[in-house]
Amino acid sequence: MEPAIMAIDTGNTAFMLVCTSLVMLMTPGLAFFYGGLVGRKNVLAIMIQSFVSMGWTTVIWFAVGYSMCFGPSLGGIIGDPTYYAFLNNITLTSIFTLGGNDAGIPLVVHVAYQMMFAIITPALITGAFANRVTFKAYMLFLTAWLILVYFPFCHMIWHPEGILFKWGVLDFAGGIVVHNTAGLAALASILYVGKRRIVENTAHNIPLIALGTGLLWFGWYGFNAGSEFRVDSITASAFLNTDISASFAAATWMFIEWFTTRRPKFVGLLTGAVAGLATITPCAGYVSPSTAALIGIMAGVICFYAVALKNKLGWDDALDVWGVHGVGGLIGVIFLGIFASKAWNPAGADGLLLGGVDFFGKQCAAVLISSIWAFAFTYGMLWIIDQITPVRVNPEDEEKGLDGGLHGERAYQEGSM
Repeated sequence: MEPAIMAIDTGNTAFMLVCTSLVMLMTPGLAFFYGGLVGRKNVLAIMIQSFVSMGWTTVIWFAVGYSMCFGPSLGGIIGDPTYYAFLNNITLTSIFTLGGNDAGIPLVVHVAYQMMFAIITPALITGAFANRVTFKAYMLFLTAWLILVYFPFCHMIWHPEGILFKWGVLDFAGGIVVHNTAGLAALASILYVGKRRIVENTAHNIPLIALGTGLLWFGWYGFNAGSEFRVDSITASAFLNTDISASFAAATWMFIEWFTTRRPKFVGLLTGAVAGLATITPCAGYVSPSTAALIGIMAGVICFYAVALKNKLGWDDALDVWGVHGVGGLIGVIFLGIFASKAWNPAGADGLLLGGVDFFGKQCAAVLISSIWAFAFTYGMLWIIDQITPVRVNPEDEEKGLDGGLHGERAYQEGSM
């Protein structure tokens, strides 16, 4: 199956290159976001876990990743890892036409755009086990998790021969593929690794969190609007829905926290925005702006109380990856099953409120499957990695801080800040 050769649409191509750049910017944004949330002795250790994904995930993507996601399907579960291996069978004139796409986008642009999704997804997980995992174990985990969790779900949902795609499951920009899988992997990792010996409950640099949130929010426009793979009214709708959901969720989280603690918290506002962004991701191109506002409000409420539940249960999800991304992605997929409307995307489906009972059931089943798969494979691979090299850092390095203990570097000079 040679990639098709047809005319390039310069407008769509330029738009997708911009979106690719925006999604790339999200990973440094995530590094800043996480870096501000941890203690000052562990800033570099958490940030390098995001930045190294930009390098190492690209290597894997170039070698086999793109082929495993978008190569010829093997049983609807995974793509042929040899077909596009080392970007074989891709030329300067190859156009992305998978699933009948006729937007006139070069195949190399699709390779680059989808690569940015693969880069940020495992980086999301790192916030859960912050301050506890060795770098060697993380590198093994990063490699295995991409191959065993991310690549299969990317193929099953976004490849036209994928088993969940053919079943009729929808996920506009990664509610299942990115956020739910990462969130459940986060839950599995904290249950396996255990609690921190030294718990720092206060963010050390809130302006850094704000910078990271701003970059994430900005990049999310490329994340969601770019998933239409062309410029049309659905692209614009997805763009607007992204901002509406984030804004309503941010305000909702802030007001709940203001009511419960008697103080409006800046970190709460920022966390709420991320929850709204994660929750609208699967729905962005399939629902109306008014529905996006409702989804944002519900994301703020549900994710806030999911984090509260996590605290009550004693789960040491250091940076609330499960409560924000795992729960946000899960409820976003379910909300899509409820609120989807062909009036806002004829290529989509009608949700439960419009009579789409079967569609709603499929969305719920898909998110259940992804949750179980991501949790089980993550827990299992951590156990296997632990037999090869210790997953958890030693008590001395944890006491000292991972910046100095593992990397021999410090974010701040002694006595600064």
